[in-house]
Amino acid sequence: MLVEKNVPLQPYNTFHIVAKAFSLVRVTGVDVLDQVLADPELAAQPRFILGGGSNIVLTGDVRSLVLKVEVMGRRVVQETDKGIVIEVGAGENWHELVAWTLDQGYPGLENLAMIPGTVGASPVQNIGAYGLELQDRFHSLDATDLVTGARYTLDAAQCGFGYRDSVFKHPPADAATAALGDDGAPMTGFGLRDRVVITHVRLFLPKPWKPVLGYADLERKMLETGITTPDARQIFDWVCAIRSAKLPNPAVLGNAGSFFKNPQVTREQCDDIIQREPRIVHYPLDNGAVKLAAGWLIDACGWKGKSVGNAAVYERQALVLVNRGDATGGEVMTLARAIQTSVYERFGIQLEPEPVVV
Repeated sequence: MLVEKNVPLQPYNTFHIVAKAFSLVRVTGVDVLDQVLADPELAAQPRFILGGGSNIVLTGDVRSLVLKVEVMGRRVVQETDKGIVIEVGAGENWHELVAWTLDQGYPGLENLAMIPGTVGASPVQNIGAYGLELQDRFHSLDATDLVTGARYTLDAAQCGFGYRDSVFKHPPADAATAALGDDGAPMTGFGLRDRVVITHVRLFLPKPWKPVLGYADLERKMLETGITTPDARQIFDWVCAIRSAKLPNPAVLGNAGSFFKNPQVTREQCDDIIQREPRIVHYPLDNGAVKLAAGWLIDACGWKGKSVGNAAVYERQALVLVNRGDATGGEVMTLARAIQTSVYERFGIQLEPEPVVV
């Protein structure tokens, strides 16, 4: 195990914010985590778990021990008439995994193409796009406890999936004990943020494959092309084209994708807003709530293309904040807070950021 010192983190966050890790360990397997926990000095340090850096805003140097997850590997662990279970290392690139599954003839993830980040981060955020969420294809995951060193497997219920949410985004009530049950496994309802490292994720791709097409942009593609029964590869290509047209490439223009969650309101709240803003983009949900398009709210407040220092709102998609060059995390968050204030003052809605602020 190598402990690297003063490691530049600009290459490891998609906002390309300049910062450094005082200490960093590359986690290539569970044995590395065992070594970290066996070292009294390292075991006593607070830890920060880093995947692909696609959902973080660094506001300064990271003093916690950075555990950079680089566990690799992809394999089919089970195939039945009902579906295929694929096990993937947490350090694998998510989009490359989606492309690989199609190349192998295993459809089911195509709607989630071009989402930046690593596989290990996908259950943390419960990533989703174009009518599909990670939880719809989730089977289980393996994690290592950073307090006890125990290894366990979590199913969907234990992960506590919600809209861009999971048990991994919430801190334990008690960092020492509250996250574990009598059997040593995590208890549903308790937070596991910074408590565990996800090392492997298993996905279930159902048979027979059925396309997920109930999303406006995909329906528009069907009308434009005249293709009414697209296969998985066609949907993959459509999603890639749609995302490329809307979202900047992080390799070219630093960003963390959608910066704010789409807020959910009651039907009554939505009706009240519609009376004042008839054009507001909204989507009724099965639970009776209504999802509002955060990008539309931000655009309606006049933020598209505006900036604070070198942090700016992307001119083609108001939901995306970008680094125009050497932006600091402070500039990004100042811009984000100004947007939140504008939206709240006009619509009475508090936008919630998606990225983790470090």
